[in-house]
This record gives sequence, C-alpha cells and structure tokens, in this order.
Amino acid sequence: MITDIVIVVAAALFVGVYVSWRAGRIDRLHARVDMARAALDATLLRRSSVALELATSGLLDPATSLLLAGAVHGTREGDRPRDLAESDLTRALRAAFSQPAFRSSLSGSEGADELLAEVEAASHQVFLARKFYNDLVAVTRDARRRPLARLLRLSGKAENPVFFEMDDSLITERAGASLAPPSA
Repeated sequence: MITDIVIVVAAALFVGVYVSWRAGRIDRLHARVDMARAALDATLLRRSSVALELATSGLLDPATSLLLAGAVHGTREGDRPRDLAESDLTRALRAAFSQPAFRSSLSGSEGADELLAEVEAASHQVFLARKFYNDLVAVTRDARRRPLARLLRLSGKAENPVFFEMDDSLITERAGASLAPPSA
C-alpha cells in the first residue's frame, strides 16, 4: 500500500519535472529565436549601410549608384515585406558587382578595395545570421510540434516563429574565386 503511494508520487513528480523541463526548453528556444532575429536585423542594417556607403562613394557609375541607393531605401521603408526588399538589395549588389571589368575599373581608387571587402563581409554575415536564425526556427517549431507540447500547450501564447527567406548570394570575383555562400 505505501509502496504504491510512493510509486505514484514518484511518477507524478517525474512527469511534473519533465513537463516543466520541456516548457522551459521551449521558452528558452523562443528567447534564442528572438535574439537571433535581432542579430539578423543588425546584420541586415549593417549590410544596407555599407551598400549605401558604396552607392554614395562615387566609385560606381551614376545609374548603378542610383539603383543601389534605391534598393537600400527600399529595405528601410516599411511599405513592403522585408524579405523581398532585402532580396532586391542583394540583386542590386550582384548587378553592381557583375558589371564587366567592375574590379579593374575600381583598382587604384582610394578606399575602393576596403569598401568592397566590407560589402562582401557584410553580405556573408547576413548569410550566416539568416542561416543561424532559420536553424533555430526549425528547432523551435519541431519542439512545439511534439505531442506533449501540443497537448499541454507548453508554448503558451507565444507565436510560432517564421522562417526568413531571402536571396542572399552575392557573387563576386577575387582572384578567380567565388565568394558566394554555399547554397542552403
């Protein structure tokens, strides 16, 4: 009789600890997704700032500068989805970098190599931040889909995180090597 009570209490305690651990894990995953989104937003802002610096540097021809500045402006306005605006900026950067003899026309210009390297680095950081964010979103969504989490509503009223999909491949040529991030 006492053994049965001890077993029931131990089982209830185990289930309670497990459910609490699962709820805490889902909460921590949501916090990590929020932090990863903030980091992604910061890298996107840095990339648009560097792209605007390139557009206003005088290193590009006027049409390309205008195209690039317009794409940067589109990322900072809130009138269209952010992923589409950021993809447009990527395409504008790719168009600027893919012009024939782009690098050779900039050689000798003061600060051109540093600015181009900064644009490439910022673009690569966007790729990494977006990949990290999307990986966290996948793990969080998986944890929320577990039967126990759905049954007991362990995620509370937190919204299901959404993936951030955009074109983030910036193709550049430096010494014949492609610096494009690998396809995800």
